Amino acid sequence: MDDRPVLMVSEGELLGHRWTLTNDELLIGRGTDADIVLPERQVSRYHLKIHYRDGRYALEDLDSKNGTFLNGQQVKGTVPLQDGDEIQIALCVRMLFVGSDATVPLSFELPKMDGAGMVLEENKRTVSIRGRELDPPLSLAQFRLLQMLYDADGSVCGRDDIIEAVWPGTGGQGVSEQAIDALVRRLRDRLAELDEHNYIVTVRGHGFRLDNP
Repeated sequence: MDDRPVLMVSEGELLGHRWTLTNDELLIGRGTDADIVLPERQVSRYHLKIHYRDGRYALEDLDSKNGTFLNGQQVKGTVPLQDGDEIQIALCVRMLFVGSDATVPLSFELPKMDGAGMVLEENKRTVSIRGRELDPPLSLAQFRLLQMLYDADGSVCGRDDIIEAVWPGTGGQGVSEQAIDALVRRLRDRLAELDEHNYIVTVRGHGFRLDNP
């Protein structure tokens, strides 16, 4: 029986794929010469490494553009890995590190219950969370922002993306960082009327993404 740890993709284009860590070093990235190639444009060519040294596994971010996160915390340099750790790559790929002594899950695809999470109806400009509709409805600017984040499906949207979606045709003229922050804050407050979950996550230095459980 193989007692090596396993990496499993729980979110992303390669959902369900798994790799046994048979080598002492594993390179992950978008480049075709990586050991694990992730076909996501937000992933850097050489994004991170997982290596085995001194009897334990560790994760090293390779100065990636969109970052690597371990259990929700951004990785700077090298950090140790433990069984059950969740690795998030550029906020578009999630992996689970399953230690050698643990039981490997059969699947990550969990059924979505009716009424769970957030649902948008663009033609009616309505937002529902867990079956409850937001009333009164969002302003046009708020809905445009939320629609963009919703369509991005967890990917990070930057300032230029927000301006194009919320204030199309302006080229950003007259739109300050304070105006964007205020819009995000108001949208968060409206969503909090239905659910305390923080749906709009700030990714420092990059923008915002939607966390829709």
